[in-house]
Amino acid sequence: MQQQPTLNRSITPLMLWGLGVGYVISGMFFGWNLGLEKGGSYGFAVATLLIMILYACFTFGYAELACAIPKAGGAFDYANKALGIRWGFIAGISQNIEFIFAPPAIALGIGSYLHIFLPQFSPLAIAIGAYLFFTAINIYGVQLAAKFELSVTLISLVSLLIFAIICLPYFSWKAFSSNSLPQGWQGSFASIPFAIWFFLGIEGVANMAEETINPKKTLLRGFGAALLTLIIVCILSFAASVGINGWEKIVYDAAGNVSDAPLPLALAQVLPSDSFIHNAFVIAGVAGLVASFHGIILSAGRANYEFSKMKCFPAVFGKIHPQFQTPANALLLNMFLGISILLTGKTAEIITIAVFAALCLYILSMFSLIVLRKNMPLLERPFVVPFYPYSPILAIFIGTLSLLTMAWYNPILFTIFISVVIFCFLVFIFINRNKV
Repeated sequence: MQQQPTLNRSITPLMLWGLGVGYVISGMFFGWNLGLEKGGSYGFAVATLLIMILYACFTFGYAELACAIPKAGGAFDYANKALGIRWGFIAGISQNIEFIFAPPAIALGIGSYLHIFLPQFSPLAIAIGAYLFFTAINIYGVQLAAKFELSVTLISLVSLLIFAIICLPYFSWKAFSSNSLPQGWQGSFASIPFAIWFFLGIEGVANMAEETINPKKTLLRGFGAALLTLIIVCILSFAASVGINGWEKIVYDAAGNVSDAPLPLALAQVLPSDSFIHNAFVIAGVAGLVASFHGIILSAGRANYEFSKMKCFPAVFGKIHPQFQTPANALLLNMFLGISILLTGKTAEIITIAVFAALCLYILSMFSLIVLRKNMPLLERPFVVPFYPYSPILAIFIGTLSLLTMAWYNPILFTIFISVVIFCFLVFIFINRNKV
């Protein structure tokens, strides 16, 4: 019998760190500034601090799960093992919704940045071109994809550090505090999804488990180093951009429109907009957006592959390409769905739906961690989360508070998200009614 093709183990610890940072780093370049419109500098700072605590607790818990169950399905595999196939499906579909909705938002950011240099092409056309190009790279091979991801991640990290070095000397506490609570403290809650955007996607590291060399050690190092890097860069980017002339200057462009390019707006306040450094930073900003866009596409393909392999999606999306050893069909499915979402052009709304899905994933994953500790105490755990059970419980509490708050401020988008989850769940139950 001919052996079925499998995923290729070639991801090193450095590549994994690059993937972990790369999945998220676009959040430093765009998207988060939309939260300032709701929370102001103080309200958004409080929301960001709360979300940092959430991710610190969640990441260590997720690292324990990933090391104990190194499977490409991530949250789906953990919840399936701990809570059963029904809750496993809900965790898996939440993960897939996050990974399908996040790339279109990032693609719109890529289009906005590149449109500065290529005004003859619309941001939408550039975004669609990015989907086609980076899906092709991911189909070609995981090692090429991971090396490319590491390269663009390093470029974007260096550019963010240079941005902070240039802008921090102009930091003014008076400017940072200007109109600091435009909607009162309740605006802090409304800004939560955009604070989550700073870190959204880091959990994608776990989806590379089946392609990682020695995953039970490498995954922990990748998670921990990536989170620490992102927290430092988040603080620097936030302070350096808002502290120049206040948050309004990086939310609205010269025409008064909400901007998807906050850091170039901040840099233009201290350097001429046609200067070499300004233009070089815009190009480097594209590298940061590409790092996240490409990285999430990479993980999304693995998530859908595992989902399909377990008969939760049509089996055709659970096949590995015999030549490239990548989940080509799953990658093509994600591209088709992503471009469809992209055509709406609604960046803030797309981000919010992706965050709804991510929070459901986080909550179910931490419940899975607690249940597995109780029901499978002998499961090999190369890494054990510190401060158990307090850290996963705190992650569940903050995640649930964030989810309920977002639902309160975004009832229509929450209804859309829940409707998609329920519809997919009912279809799954109907198709598998004799098995579930």
